[in-house]
Amino acid sequence: MKILAFAGSTSSTSINRELVKFVLKSFQENEINFIDLNDFNMPVFSVDLEKKGFPEEAHNFLKQIEECDVIICSLAEHNRSYSAAFKNVFDWASRINVKVFQNKPMLLMSTSPGGFGGGNVMNTAKTFFPQFAADVKETFSLPKFYENFDLESGVINPEMLKDLNEKIENFKKQIA
Repeated sequence: MKILAFAGSTSSTSINRELVKFVLKSFQENEINFIDLNDFNMPVFSVDLEKKGFPEEAHNFLKQIEECDVIICSLAEHNRSYSAAFKNVFDWASRINVKVFQNKPMLLMSTSPGGFGGGNVMNTAKTFFPQFAADVKETFSLPKFYENFDLESGVINPEMLKDLNEKIENFKKQIA
């Protein structure tokens, strides 16, 4: 099985990237394509620019999705919504193919330093992504990242780790 993984952030210190890296340890038997949104840097979407054509990076993002079997992602939350970087990639890609996620099963996650764990972006994505052909099978949100996650050990809160592991196992059963 080929997994496409990414964090919805371009930050070099992305906590969402760290969460994805930790979760991918549970999928080591699979082929993993862990992409960096920095590789999909494009001008800010506008209808005027669209008239001149679509950036190659937007096509490349869609190709990454087309070539995978499963998507694992963790979305950064900026001002209660998607990061500008992710939203721009998504906007360009959706203008090429409205079914951006191409009916691929998805493990959708978020984390943040605050107590809501990126819950605003998670709630938006859970309802919004299926309209763009995401088959969201499981979701996980990790609040208070710096209290509940260690860069070497991963999720260190026992209850949250148990919840995450259960969701990973449920996800694996649904995609088997």
